[in-house]
Amino acid sequence: MAAVVLVHGLYHRPEHFDGLAELLRTAGTEVVVPELHRGSLSADTAAVQAAVDALAEPPLVLGHSYGGSVITGVRGAGHLVYLAAFVPDAGESAAGLGGASRQLRNAIESEPDGSTRMHPGRAVDVLYGDCPEPLAARAVGLLRAQAPGCGRGVPERQSWKHVPSTYVICAQDRAIDPVLQRRMASRCPDVREWQTGHSPFVGRPGLIAALLQELPTARTPGPWGW
Repeated sequence: MAAVVLVHGLYHRPEHFDGLAELLRTAGTEVVVPELHRGSLSADTAAVQAAVDALAEPPLVLGHSYGGSVITGVRGAGHLVYLAAFVPDAGESAAGLGGASRQLRNAIESEPDGSTRMHPGRAVDVLYGDCPEPLAARAVGLLRAQAPGCGRGVPERQSWKHVPSTYVICAQDRAIDPVLQRRMASRCPDVREWQTGHSPFVGRPGLIAALLQELPTARTPGPWGW
């Protein structure tokens, strides 16, 4: 299996992927989880690009939520996986595609410095409502403040037009409307739909690990003409 790069979304940290990363590493897969929160989409993309460039072969690159905008601008991936994520086309941003659901907007609070954060009491229901309580509580505790503007960033390129891609629709999602997810998923040749909430890497990491282990990369012939 190719190396895997896991790209988190807004308010999240690399540690949110700990359960998934442990499963993949136990199976012998190299896993890299870059830290975002660099202040802009372009800076976040550069951080992931550096992680991809440091690997010996084209990796599987998974983006969750806002992380989809990030991986859309990355070069050199062997396969892109959009997990309840944004798939922007030329000139599009996550915010322009529809952005946060009403429930998610109601869970976001503004800080005096212009940043925003998730209200701890509302984050569980919106992000981790289908996760076991101890895992959901840990995930909420890891959430961090978010600088403004990242969701309005527009990727400089659209890698999903040139690289094999898979979209995973999370049908019970309360953060990004599944209707919007299905619309964005039409841009990917391979689409899966899971009956999960927004963050299956917290509650069901084995589901994602199994998917990644079955996917081809650009080195493998497939319906994309590679």
